[in-house]
Amino acid sequence: MAFPTDTLYGLGADVFNERAVERVFVAKGRPGEMALPILLADTRDMSLVARDIPDIAWALAERFFPGALSLVLRKASRVPDLLSGGAETVALRVPDHPVPRRLARALGHPITGTSANRSGSAPARTAEEVVEQLGDNVDMVIDGGPIHAGIPSTVLDVSNGIPYIVRQGGVSQAEIEAVCGKSVEVRR
Repeated sequence: MAFPTDTLYGLGADVFNERAVERVFVAKGRPGEMALPILLADTRDMSLVARDIPDIAWALAERFFPGALSLVLRKASRVPDLLSGGAETVALRVPDHPVPRRLARALGHPITGTSANRSGSAPARTAEEVVEQLGDNVDMVIDGGPIHAGIPSTVLDVSNGIPYIVRQGGVSQAEIEAVCGKSVEVRR
């Protein structure tokens, strides 16, 4: 299913349903070693998909969830390897848009939150662009109108307790450093 989020149109499936997750990879033409991000209904849901969550992650979530910050954490054992691209970490966030949060809440599980476009193509900012790129590869598209933000989330790795920015986006380095109380490195 494709749906509007606070940053772009997303492509979602139940993160614990491997068949559904596989369909997301096929729809996007995404390589299997590239992990899919996870969208949560609520901050408390971090424990469903992550383990050994450091205190700094909870502090960052309290300040920036819902919003354009994705936290990279050590994945919980029940998260399929397919979803994480075989990595021991997952990226998750609570979007600042009611549709994906309601979908995850209604499902009772977090959902995938990758952009609703073919891999390597421009992210979809309208339902029409989703249909143009993905066509019959999605079962449903929720039309929430055009997305004006279009800025992806900042990805911050806190999996080892020492935060570093993997991708700059909607939350600035200065905002993150204000919560962390120290400078935060940018790594690519």
